[in-house]
Amino acid sequence: MKLDFNKQWQLLKNGTRKPFIIAEMSGNHNQSLDRALKIVDAAAAAGADAIKLQTYTADTMTMVGALVVTDPNSLWFGRELHELYKEAYTPWEWHKPIFDRAAEKGIFAFSSPFDETAVDFLEELNVPCYKIASLENTDWPLLKKVAATGKPVIMSTGVSTVADIDEATRILRSNGCTDLTLLKCTSTYPATPENTNLLTIPHMKELYKCDIGLSDHTMGIGASIAAVALGAKVIEKHFTMRRSDGGVDSAFSMEPEEFTMLVAECERAFQSLGYVQYGVQQAETKSLDYKRSLYVSKDIKAGDIFSKENVRVIRPGYGLPPKFYETVLGKKSNHDITAGTPLTWDIL
Repeated sequence: MKLDFNKQWQLLKNGTRKPFIIAEMSGNHNQSLDRALKIVDAAAAAGADAIKLQTYTADTMTMVGALVVTDPNSLWFGRELHELYKEAYTPWEWHKPIFDRAAEKGIFAFSSPFDETAVDFLEELNVPCYKIASLENTDWPLLKKVAATGKPVIMSTGVSTVADIDEATRILRSNGCTDLTLLKCTSTYPATPENTNLLTIPHMKELYKCDIGLSDHTMGIGASIAAVALGAKVIEKHFTMRRSDGGVDSAFSMEPEEFTMLVAECERAFQSLGYVQYGVQQAETKSLDYKRSLYVSKDIKAGDIFSKENVRVIRPGYGLPPKFYETVLGKKSNHDITAGTPLTWDIL
């Protein structure tokens, strides 16, 4: 079956498709193409819509000696940035076999470029869309280069002020981007639920006039499900085979079983949103039988008075609604009524 990204993306945009779930491979291939291909297979089997790579080299990202991570709370404490990127980068010659494998497995593949040469390379592979990482969303030359492709752009918004995001969206839109999706993102690894602030999602939608998603760095699936409930159309999660396998991003990545649950529950959350609805739905009509109503609870003779002793509010709902209980009390019966009879106007 030929994959049609534009069709699926349009369904997503018009609200008739379940959320688009992206499995971020990042550096979890641990410098093994065989492992990278297995990650693609596992992501497809778990129900991901797409696998995402990151296209850079250590030298296009930084330079030797530029920075050593000094935050003792960081997963990368004591590591030099250039060394980390050498470990995490995906060799460019791997992209095509990874993309081909994704197509074989029925999912899309694209990438986050980190400089203009990466965009040129990805254009040769005919990627269907582009992802701008949070830390690159102030790189105007990169934004202009990506926008000029005319393809849909997904941009993360971690470590960004309102002005940063506003400037980035303006640059993208003024240089050819007509289809922009912003991802709420907290750029800590892992993120906590407390610093995820999902209530920003509907505010972002209104502020920037585009669709919103979530780049989710929290553990588990709760934040993603809540995001869908708030209108997120795209969910991105880091993905690995097993966290115990190690790797630069493995500690906060999802395993296949968890990702399968994420996909299922995001779809369930989407299906449950529906529309503003009151009244009795068609699916509920049988349950009307089990609402309460007025019933005669003791045998009544003609001329007897309806009272608390011979009228009760019980299930099923075949009698008068309970709101008429006090109206009935004190009224006289016109004929004999057997206990267990629903009380209706014609009996009265």
